[in-house]
Amino acid sequence: MHSPFVYELATRCFYDTSEHSEYGLIKDYRNDLLRNREIIEVEDFGAGSKVFSSNQRPVHAIARNAGVTLFRAKLLSRIINYLNIENALELGTSLGIASAAITANNSTKLTTIEGCKETAKIARQQFQKFHLKNVDLRIDKIENVVSDLTGDHRPTKIKQKISEKFDLIYFDGNHQKQATLDYFHRLLPLAHNDSVFIFDDIHWSAEMQEAWKEIIEHPKVRVSIDTFQWGFIFFRSEQVKEHFTIRV
Repeated sequence: MHSPFVYELATRCFYDTSEHSEYGLIKDYRNDLLRNREIIEVEDFGAGSKVFSSNQRPVHAIARNAGVTLFRAKLLSRIINYLNIENALELGTSLGIASAAITANNSTKLTTIEGCKETAKIARQQFQKFHLKNVDLRIDKIENVVSDLTGDHRPTKIKQKISEKFDLIYFDGNHQKQATLDYFHRLLPLAHNDSVFIFDDIHWSAEMQEAWKEIIEHPKVRVSIDTFQWGFIFFRSEQVKEHFTIRV
């Protein structure tokens, strides 16, 4: 491993086995969902589900099969603290397990987007129940909120310079190649030199693998890490372009 930055990230964050204060909240949040027997009607805007055959889904089953695992939630929380993430954007709230991991430190500000009203309703209830006050939940199609954030909906003559930048953008809303690439390109202006983008399920399908390959070849991407389920990209202009594969 040639990059000191990636070496430190892997050894001090990815492979950190110590206990962290945020873990208790994350575990309680997820366990509370696993006990929820309510059945909701899910509106799926992405690539669909490999687990569910119906849109009528129990909350506990969504949490178990479609939500981020406890292991991944803890990892995400460590990443937030290790990289000192202050302002984050999440595409695809679902039940909010990843949202809880991002904001469990009570200091990171999160904007999260969910298109399904019923799923978002459960997430909002959970945010309130666990006193997660730094979450701005936008219930809308991802492309609509992205347009608001980037100013894409404004006429060219009155477009304003984007002032809001995100330290982290977590892509987990649509596991289709074209949508993933569209969101990536449109959100690039919202990144700064030290931002990180995390893409979920980069090996979900052949198309997602193609999307990942195209993303890491982008000239602005200087460091990429394939952890099999998640793909990380960094824009550190001071670094030589390198790609890493790290099993986490």
